[in-house]
Amino acid sequence: VRKGDCRCFGFLPAELRADNEVALRAVRANGKSLRFVGSRFQADKKVVLEAVRQNGRAFQYAAPRLRADKEVVLAAVRQNGWALAHAAPRIQADKEVVL
Repeated sequence: VRKGDCRCFGFLPAELRADNEVALRAVRANGKSLRFVGSRFQADKKVVLEAVRQNGRAFQYAAPRLRADKEVVLAAVRQNGWALAHAAPRIQADKEVVL
């Protein structure tokens, strides 16, 4: 998977879209690929961390459980403060995350 248009992931054959390494490569190349990798990978902490480290705005596509995970939120917010808008309310109120 090359850098560029993250939508290309959706055109891959099903067996490649289900491959963990392909999903990781996609989000490393463009974090916003998280939008297209599917719910299985949107709930995979390793994949989501890679995505938000590349592009904090990808955080909005993470599964709700990970939007409440402090480690994931911190990684996203460090990359792009805008990501805090998509964090779980209890995390938004956490001083360590906000400051």
